[in-house]
Amino acid sequence: MPFLFQVEKDANPFWCLLPRQFPSKTKRLNLIGIHGIAKEARGRMASSYLSMGEAHRRVTDFLNRFSDAVSSQDAKSLCLIFSISSNPSFLLSLSDALITFQDASRVIRQADRYSQYADILLPLFRALQSYRLTNLVESYQAFEKAANAFTQEFRNWESAWALEALYVIAYETRILAEKADRELASNGKTPEKLKGAGSFLMKVFGVLAGKGSKRVGALYVTCQLFKIYFKLGTVHLCKSVTRSIETARIFDFEEFPLRDKVTYMYYTGRLEVYNENFSAADHKLSYALNHCNPWKERNIRMILKYLIPVKLSIGILPKTSLLEKYNLTEYNNIVLAFRRGDLRLLRHALQEHEDQFLRSGVYLVLEKLELQVYQRLLKKIYIIQKQKDQNKAHQIKLDLIVRALKWLEIDMDVDEVECIMSILIYKNLVKGYFAHKSKVVVLSKQDPFPRLTGKAIN
Repeated sequence: MPFLFQVEKDANPFWCLLPRQFPSKTKRLNLIGIHGIAKEARGRMASSYLSMGEAHRRVTDFLNRFSDAVSSQDAKSLCLIFSISSNPSFLLSLSDALITFQDASRVIRQADRYSQYADILLPLFRALQSYRLTNLVESYQAFEKAANAFTQEFRNWESAWALEALYVIAYETRILAEKADRELASNGKTPEKLKGAGSFLMKVFGVLAGKGSKRVGALYVTCQLFKIYFKLGTVHLCKSVTRSIETARIFDFEEFPLRDKVTYMYYTGRLEVYNENFSAADHKLSYALNHCNPWKERNIRMILKYLIPVKLSIGILPKTSLLEKYNLTEYNNIVLAFRRGDLRLLRHALQEHEDQFLRSGVYLVLEKLELQVYQRLLKKIYIIQKQKDQNKAHQIKLDLIVRALKWLEIDMDVDEVECIMSILIYKNLVKGYFAHKSKVVVLSKQDPFPRLTGKAIN
């Protein structure tokens, strides 16, 4: 006979059944990992102790809830019904009932009010049951079938009353696909469900991309597609969707919900960063920042992670307090190097956070700041020379620049420095000309270092 074994988790004891080989007396344990085992055991115990009558009642109650939500156009109730990954309590109780009551399909087909939605309800039941048993691939496949059937129903409804429910379906499709892919990868198989989720959401986008009140939902689905494409590394697929949103006459960007506009601007701003179109990236990411909920600090941090490199590229430096507030300290030394004209510090900062910047896709943007840092260094040399001899401050010998770089532990010969100075003049970071024979940079006496504000350096 098994015995009761008391386990304590965060001072909340629960009971589970453990095999005979453990000592016969009751003990208290705090063990890492036991909570998950006990949780699964409780789930199976709950379904095994559930009577057939109670299981039938729960199934019928769910079917009535779905039917009533559709007939009364109650989108809020529908949202809860499709929220599999967030585990509402009534969905957990239903999944336990489905494990006990194996004849739910007969109940659906016998009543007309249920049978007309059988293509939605039957795969939804399979998705719930599979999710409860942590068969995530099967859960995703069943949920996609239910989602497809619901989308067809939504297409036939004249009004957009179920739009919020469609949002939940789009979200759940992506989340379940990600979980299914993790399960596939852990079993040594090729992850493919997220790609399939992208194809399904493109169909949903097609349903919404028409005239009428339903079109306001197109931007939400677009943002879910962006998340899939960025996750898969197929950002080139974003172009077809953005082209539809920004050029199609049926869409008015201002009529979309603000939360969707912020998300859209965030992702399209990132796309502009990848394309090195910093002016457009600045506009879009700034829009996302200015309209983001100020209480959503995590979202603000995500926006700033891309906006800061863009601002640096056009000569605008963030305050240290901003970096500290949103835990973006990886940019501290980069900003400091920019202020000082310290090329050594910039390179060390890039090397220290290389993996992080590469994952974010901003490494190349930050690497190109070297030209601005050279400009700052030259400006400092100019200021020091001006304090010594104002008449000759605009004439800077290359040997002086070589010595300054050597002090920063950067070895460059005169020819290399000459090349850098030529690039600075060509990029309009420095106004002046280069005297090749005398190895001197002759700076303009008026505004030798143009301000970078608002203009990106390619």
